Amino acid sequence: MKKILILFSHPKFEKSRANSILVDKIKDKEGVTFCDLYERYPDFNIDVEAEKELLTAHDIIIWHHPFYWYSCPPLMKQWIDMVLEFGWAYGPNGNALNTKKCLNVITTGGTRALYCEKGTNSFSVTEFLRPFEQTANLCGMRYLPPFTIMGTHKIEDKELHDYADKYDKLIGLLQQGLKLADVGNFSFLNDIPQLNT
Repeated sequence: MKKILILFSHPKFEKSRANSILVDKIKDKEGVTFCDLYERYPDFNIDVEAEKELLTAHDIIIWHHPFYWYSCPPLMKQWIDMVLEFGWAYGPNGNALNTKKCLNVITTGGTRALYCEKGTNSFSVTEFLRPFEQTANLCGMRYLPPFTIMGTHKIEDKELHDYADKYDKLIGLLQQGLKLADVGNFSFLNDIPQLNT
């Protein structure tokens, strides 16, 4: 079974109904290490060596965060800047993360309809996540499409619990070896047939 590291970053987690439901479903799942970065590093003083050890010990990395200004919260960005060091994660001899899989799990206030060329946000979620995809590419990781929960301000609890069940199922598929080839041309992991049967 593949080991999964979930790096969760939400500066207002206590106020997030959607993320509370998602996290409650998966945080204690076997084979999953759940790391709340804001709880772990409230002073932003990241223990780089400890984080590298966690990365080394896991096969799949999930960046779980709300979509803040078309990106991630500041602590997650700092984590990326500090932990994914030249010569370790990329560059000459920087192959510590080669062949690991990674993906984003994100929540957005805006709906899918707002994240497209004709929507208010002008671009798709996939386009906004390109820096994460390229970070993964540079580090030799295999980047999977995101799992998204969109329009969270208007979603009823029942639908959020359905998303949490799909998140749980996705983690199970990843643990069993879900490959990029299994994803097809879907922009979101939410849409793959394996989660909708």
